[in-house]
Amino acid sequence: MKVKIKRIDKNLPLPEYHTDGAVAFDLYSRISINIKPKTLERLPTNIIVETPTGFMLEIKDRSSTLKKKGLLVTTGYIDNDFCGENDEILLQVYNITDTEVKIEKGERLGQGVFIKIDTAEWEEVEKMENKNRGGFGSTG
Repeated sequence: MKVKIKRIDKNLPLPEYHTDGAVAFDLYSRISINIKPKTLERLPTNIIVETPTGFMLEIKDRSSTLKKKGLLVTTGYIDNDFCGENDEILLQVYNITDTEVKIEKGERLGQGVFIKIDTAEWEEVEKMENKNRGGFGSTG
């Protein structure tokens, strides 16, 4: 699948799939920053992506980001019409630690994956016909 991408800083690499079996590509921080304890920041990833029609781009943390850096990355869904000249993808991170976390320019903190999607056509009903299944933890 061909995807249009624009890098803000040409000194940083294009996103990469690091193995032949990887489903997600890495996202880099375009800036160096110190994130204060218990603080939320948005880190620019250096890219604007034109997600193909019929897909969304999901962004989240790399599996090592929380353990190595103490940062939680919120999951983000990038719509396919979020691709204007100023629509740089941002990683929203929260420092869960009691110490400042230093991020270096070019550090890999997040990842992105293209997911095939569809949109719903709602059919409103007065009653749901299926049996109640229960709520959180209802299956054991």
